[in-house]
Amino acid sequence: MYRPVPDRSFGSAPSRRAALFLLLLGAAACSGDERGTQTAAAAPARGGPGGAGGPGGGPGGPPTTVLAATDVGEVRRAPIEAATPVTGDLRPVETVEVRARLEGDLVGIYVNEGERVARGQLLARFESSEQESDRQSAAAELAAAQASLNTAQWNAEQSAELFRAGAIPERDYKLAQQEVTTARAQVAAAQARVRSTGSFVTDTRVLAPVAGIVERRVVQSGEHVARGAAMFTVVRNDVLELTAAVPARLAGDVRTGQRVRFTADGRSFEGSVARVSPTIDPTTRSLTVYVRIPNADGSLRGNTFATGRVVGRTIPDALVVPMPAVRQAQQGDSNFVYRIVNSAVERVPVRLGVTDEAAGVAQVLDGLAEGDRVVVGNVGTLGSGMKVQVLGTREEARGTR
Repeated sequence: MYRPVPDRSFGSAPSRRAALFLLLLGAAACSGDERGTQTAAAAPARGGPGGAGGPGGGPGGPPTTVLAATDVGEVRRAPIEAATPVTGDLRPVETVEVRARLEGDLVGIYVNEGERVARGQLLARFESSEQESDRQSAAAELAAAQASLNTAQWNAEQSAELFRAGAIPERDYKLAQQEVTTARAQVAAAQARVRSTGSFVTDTRVLAPVAGIVERRVVQSGEHVARGAAMFTVVRNDVLELTAAVPARLAGDVRTGQRVRFTADGRSFEGSVARVSPTIDPTTRSLTVYVRIPNADGSLRGNTFATGRVVGRTIPDALVVPMPAVRQAQQGDSNFVYRIVNSAVERVPVRLGVTDEAAGVAQVLDGLAEGDRVVVGNVGTLGSGMKVQVLGTREEARGTR
């Protein structure tokens, strides 16, 4: 019988392994070619976005920092004030506590807290019948004493004529003169008592000692009040006074009469230096300054906190730089700024003069020119030669084209 003989030229195990090895080697070669092609296609061109020299920086140039328009300030000409800062509470220039001058019962209260009163205005009244009686009695005693004096003077005149005529002895003449002296003393005593009792009557009427506003009233009508007891507090607030402490190093910059600009309750006001302490406090090493502020309309309240500046002198056309642009070197007291020139940052040392903290600017004496652009605020780490791109400017528009 015929049996087919199988072909074993590629059927043996060694032959199959060799064929499989050659097949895998060819596939690996083809895969390597594809990856190389893809890698070459994905590589960016030099100088394109993200490559060397692009906005993001790279191995081919310095790094680029993006700044907002608010991160850049300009050196300009503007007036600047040399001023000394002061802070404190605005207190009424005069506060008067009205006390009872006698003991008695109140029969009337005519003002309330918060009311404005004029000088001499009636605030309250005591029951005064006893004082009125004493004054009338004193007035009667005065009239009697004056009558006795008139009689004594007539007798003295008659005695003088009789003594000159030799009708009476000298002793009678001297007695008549003594009676006049005694009568005059009695008149003086009666007049003093009239004044005293009149003062008691006046004290029954409580009057405002100054023009101002009633801050406090501690008595009621019908109340029995002891002598010396507090009744009212009246404050004079047409002028307020600010007491401020100025550091000793600035003591020479403050003088009487200087103008003071300050802010209180969100509004601006002006005053003047009224007094300056002649000594420096050894504990705080500060000088006490008293500032007067007119307040005729009463718009400012007592004890309001105020922040102000004592204006020493004004420079009308100073070269100024924003204060946030000024930086201090880590070593020493030298100041510097980061100036932007041709889209690059350079570190420039500057010498400053007057500083106006209220306006947020400082006078530049050396190092910058008008129109220079500087970096303000904290924008991260900067260094000389670093490229910058300012958003919202023509430079940004050129960079996007």
